[in-house]
Amino acid sequence: MSDVPIRHSRKMRKMMLDLNKAKTLGQRLSLLSKFRLNFLSPELPAVAEFSTSETMGHSADRLAAAFAVSRLEQDEYALRSHSLAKKAQDEGLLSDVVPFSVPGKDTITKDNGIRPSSLEQMAKLKPAFIKPYGTVTAANSSFLTDGASAMLIMAEEKALAMGYKPKAYLRDFMYVSQDPKDQLLLGPTYATPKVLEKAGLTMNDIDAFEFHEAFSGQILANFKAMDSDWFAQNHMGRKTKVGLPPLEKFNNWGGSLSLGHPFGATGCRLVMAAANRLRKEGGQYGLVAACAAGGQGHAMIVEAYPK
Repeated sequence: MSDVPIRHSRKMRKMMLDLNKAKTLGQRLSLLSKFRLNFLSPELPAVAEFSTSETMGHSADRLAAAFAVSRLEQDEYALRSHSLAKKAQDEGLLSDVVPFSVPGKDTITKDNGIRPSSLEQMAKLKPAFIKPYGTVTAANSSFLTDGASAMLIMAEEKALAMGYKPKAYLRDFMYVSQDPKDQLLLGPTYATPKVLEKAGLTMNDIDAFEFHEAFSGQILANFKAMDSDWFAQNHMGRKTKVGLPPLEKFNNWGGSLSLGHPFGATGCRLVMAAANRLRKEGGQYGLVAACAAGGQGHAMIVEAYPK
């Protein structure tokens, strides 16, 4: 995020695309006659939904309000994430981090955004998006950070032939789409039952849940949606609710709230967290889920590789 692209304005982008489609000089000149200097004003970087221009934090605030998620509930969940991440880091469980030398600075050897605080300190922060009555703050949001990730995926036979010891099987995955305005962050709710049905599993079969924590309010709103028969019947076309992931199996080594959310890297981190937890805890199945821009949702089933 330290070298984020800066876009042309929407009007300028449209003109450039139309010019590219124009076939005659007359068409091009007609388009150019509509050019105005304010077209050159760039769109400053923002973590916003492209289709609505609404920032993710604003959407999270509206979602938390829609599902009656309180500020205290959000702060408590964020504190849980940081506390579990700190515990996992101290116990050497976050072993996938590769040291990286930052030019002119120190070498980074571990995630440095893990900062357990107190509910009293968190309560002092002002709303970050909807002011002054919003409930989403810097403390209960995932923080932006630079990062990258890589994962080696291949057929089991190929891995063994090359001398590799697999960590997990990738059993099934599913993508879904929702309304990018009012259901932007509800991807896990929609994707979870579909991937379970595809894999022939139930919530009770899952030993490790790893959901992307964009915001505390987003996670807790998904919990409420997954635990609601009304939501299932009125928004998902289901007769019964999805079911609530047991908290004792959920993001036990922290999540994006405490480990950060480097765009493009979080998906690998979630999958590897599930795989590593299964190996450590002796479980068989892990379920990974995340929301994404455009109203997208994703879920994946991983299975522990026999030791």
